[in-house]
Amino acid sequence: MRIASLAEVKARLSAYVDESVTSGPVVITRNGKAVAVLVAPADDDDLESLLLSRSPRFQRMMARSRRSIESGTGLSEDEFWRAVSRGRSPQEGQPE
Repeated sequence: MRIASLAEVKARLSAYVDESVTSGPVVITRNGKAVAVLVAPADDDDLESLLLSRSPRFQRMMARSRRSIESGTGLSEDEFWRAVSRGRSPQEGQPE
């Protein structure tokens, strides 16, 4: 992992992108504090995971799902896969 200032990264972005691919994440700092991380996804699944982990909408959906499971109102695994095989959203008809 490399740490670089925003000014350095701006001046040599292409080199830092290449470095993130070959050597791992680059932590970007502004005034000595981390403000961003340059990460090269390993594949499309990794990219999807990175994006979803930062998505407020996805996080709300996950929180709602956890609450329904904890309260016992969630679908069982069998019910979930039956709903999927019927081509409808597993959440249809589930309370918010």
